[in-house]
Amino acid sequence: MKKSAFISIIGIPNVGKSSLLNRLLGTKVAIISPKPQTTRTKITGILTEGEVQTVFIDTPGFHLPKNKLGQQMMRAVGGSLGGIDGAIFVADAAAKQIKAEELQLIEKLKAQKIKTILVLNKIDTLPSKEVLLERMAQFSALYDFEAILPMSALKGENIEDLKAEIQKLAQEGPFFFPEDALTDQPERVLASEMVREKMLKLLSQEVPHGAAVSIESMRMRQSGDIMDVEAVIYCERESHKGIIIGKKGAMLKRISTQARTDMERFFGCKVNLSTWVKVKEDWRNREGLIHHFGLDYQED
Repeated sequence: MKKSAFISIIGIPNVGKSSLLNRLLGTKVAIISPKPQTTRTKITGILTEGEVQTVFIDTPGFHLPKNKLGQQMMRAVGGSLGGIDGAIFVADAAAKQIKAEELQLIEKLKAQKIKTILVLNKIDTLPSKEVLLERMAQFSALYDFEAILPMSALKGENIEDLKAEIQKLAQEGPFFFPEDALTDQPERVLASEMVREKMLKLLSQEVPHGAAVSIESMRMRQSGDIMDVEAVIYCERESHKGIIIGKKGAMLKRISTQARTDMERFFGCKVNLSTWVKVKEDWRNREGLIHHFGLDYQED
């Protein structure tokens, strides 16, 4: 009998939610960065193993929003907790205390009585085992978790144990996606996120957070072996535009080259990537532009 489960991956920013999703899937569908609030919308990852299909919903890190984009991100977190079979609550194993935003998330889980697995991630960074035991005690006192698993999403430690716990939450019924599906994200969204990931990697703290990437065109040539992609990076200030482009276009070339490499690996073909930079002042507070960039929360 086939089974399926819809599982939301939640937690505060920069605890490794997207890294965990990529590790579970065995491939990269969500961009990762050490900078907080890397994920802006719900990302769906699909894992089919044997008779069980799990649909993971990777959400933005739960935080107090500072602009309208942040408000949309928090709507995405709240929306991801409806109609699911369970949740994975990801927390930093090395953190000294539970954050106020984590307590708010736990209250949301309590209110909806969601079956939840706690993942204490980044155990590879722990100074001692005592720290881990203390973190486990802190969280177990707050919620009746289905399981508490110490993990390293980066190294894949205990990933099979997590998969086994997830399968316990699956319900009998048909698969919702083809067995070979990895994500429901459109190709344009995946391509735009690959460009944004390289910006997060190569640029200073504020500039990439004030940028959005729009894929204006994406088409395969008649020969069938080269894809032409046209991307526009929108930033909030003229000074940011100069930083993104760099001296004689050097930074934009680095961003584009690294993004193109990821696109070729994912799409399995040669990619001709053309990239431009434009200014849209204060776009993170302009609902029309947030919608244009596909960053507003849409009810399923």
